[in-house]
Amino acid sequence: MKQSKATVIAAYIIVYFVWGSTFFFIHKALSDFSPFVLGSLRFLTASILLLTYCKIKGYKLFNFQVVKQAAVVGFLLLFLDMGALIWAEQHVSSGIAAIMAAAAALWFIILDKKQWKNNFSNKNIVLGLIAGFIGVVMLFAEQINIAGDASQRLLNLVCMILLILGAIAWTAGSLYSKYANSKNIEQENGEDLHVMVKTSWQMITAGVMFTLVAIFNGEYSAFRPQEISTSGWISIGYLIFFGSIMAFGAYIWLIQSRPTTEVSTYAYVNPVVAVALSYFFTDDIITSLQIGGLVVILVSVLLMNWDLYKNAKFFRVAQIKWYYMWRRRQIAA
Repeated sequence: MKQSKATVIAAYIIVYFVWGSTFFFIHKALSDFSPFVLGSLRFLTASILLLTYCKIKGYKLFNFQVVKQAAVVGFLLLFLDMGALIWAEQHVSSGIAAIMAAAAALWFIILDKKQWKNNFSNKNIVLGLIAGFIGVVMLFAEQINIAGDASQRLLNLVCMILLILGAIAWTAGSLYSKYANSKNIEQENGEDLHVMVKTSWQMITAGVMFTLVAIFNGEYSAFRPQEISTSGWISIGYLIFFGSIMAFGAYIWLIQSRPTTEVSTYAYVNPVVAVALSYFFTDDIITSLQIGGLVVILVSVLLMNWDLYKNAKFFRVAQIKWYYMWRRRQIAA
């Protein structure tokens, strides 16, 4: 099904900017919520709201095969990756978490087996991979350098490793979502569910997993809703409505509708938005090594996508449109 350019652009704007801000709001919410309670409330609430909307719209809500696939995606993307990220943001800045998430572009190249022949025969992609890993090493070095003692150094390293593992889980879930959806289309059985319904089931899976962990590790028994500040409720509300429903829904739609490498370009903007919010609105220290690591990782993503950009019709069409807009202004003047 052909999608309008306006819809695609709107989805990218949401994924680029709204998603970039969620790292900051996770950091703020953790001042009031424990990590797994935060994940539980965020995804259970978002899934209930989204599934209710789908019911009102009359969408089919259940197909065993599709829901099973959605559960796998939800477990990988929203429980493993977001669980690692939320836990790590207790100890590292939202900027660092966002930059490490940007390194997911590396894993898209490494784990997309169907594209290995094209990816690893391309000089720019190979150079991008090398540069990306150099950037990740720079961030590891930065976290070691800013640690005050051995215990803090170890904790920072654990957080960085968790962020890498989370990014790998995110990539695996994204690729599974893309190829599982392609398989459903090839079968043409008419039983595929609307993307918003699948997103709801993904969030339900994550919400249930977060809830189980929060119950068994004692977070819910220590949870006192009356002690949550207004800022905490605003932060989790933003994560529910904008981060989960809007941004994640837009991402799942894009990953199934557009080339995987193209969708991974959200990695350019997300960390810049997160670092800017971290710098201006928190007490987190932004070091030159952290900025250097960000620049190297973004350059690596650019290299890995260089051929896509160079050959993209979008840019050629945009140039033509801008020319004719300029000509109309000249004539009108």
